[in-house]
Amino acid sequence: MKVISWNIDSLNAALTSDSVRALLSRDVLQTIQGHQADIIAIQETKLSVKGPTKAHLKILEELFSGYAVIWRSSIEPARKGYAGTLFLVRDGLDVIVSVPTIGAPTTMDAEGRILTLELDDLFVTQVYTPNAGDSLARLPERQLWDQRYADYLSELDQTKPVIAVGDFNVAHKEIDLAHPDRNHFSAGFTDEERLGFSNLLNKGFVDSFRHIHGDVEGIYSWWAQRVKTSKINNSGWRIDYALVSERIINQVNTSDMIDSGTRQDHTPIIIDVDI
Repeated sequence: MKVISWNIDSLNAALTSDSVRALLSRDVLQTIQGHQADIIAIQETKLSVKGPTKAHLKILEELFSGYAVIWRSSIEPARKGYAGTLFLVRDGLDVIVSVPTIGAPTTMDAEGRILTLELDDLFVTQVYTPNAGDSLARLPERQLWDQRYADYLSELDQTKPVIAVGDFNVAHKEIDLAHPDRNHFSAGFTDEERLGFSNLLNKGFVDSFRHIHGDVEGIYSWWAQRVKTSKINNSGWRIDYALVSERIINQVNTSDMIDSGTRQDHTPIIIDVDI
């Protein structure tokens, strides 16, 4: 089972714009296509409540022939065109789709942040975790989200093993970002968010990248767009993860980043598991 996950930061822009950034995004999509994954998880699609348009679907069919498109968009009372998730699933994989709610605060359950596939032998689920926000304005809500999401994964794990991928919006340890000393009170590296991630792992999950690679330094999945030299200087954060149930961790063959070239923001991640 090969799964790729990527926070694309607007599927519409990536597919239909001719900006420099959109062209770079399409290059990344071509790179993803070359890996021939079984399942591709896309976060922050920013699609309308009606999902991908005919034009989007046509382009996706050209890029990913032989994949079914499964999506979840933000709905009222949440903001339109906000967050959102999407799966590309290889033809022949029999999946049951669920669009869970977890009792999250405010409008988070309506923002299309979790999408789950049930297969014969496991669950594959993706998440786009809410950001704590500027000045940590949403940190209390984020803490509640983390608790509820950990409970949700734990419930899945009681039935079948789980592969959980996505943008978790947290650098778990100091090794997971370039400048921990400067970011102790920054969204994504607060004590509260790191503790929330530890709590999730303690419910029976493993960070597959660290399991495979140990304490390797300087490997990140996100570089700030606003800082032009962030990727050149590798001033990044590792906030995208592939978690697996403890009982299948020894079946993980690969857990890595996929090179996204000069494009800043998120880079895709890939996990390959014997199931």
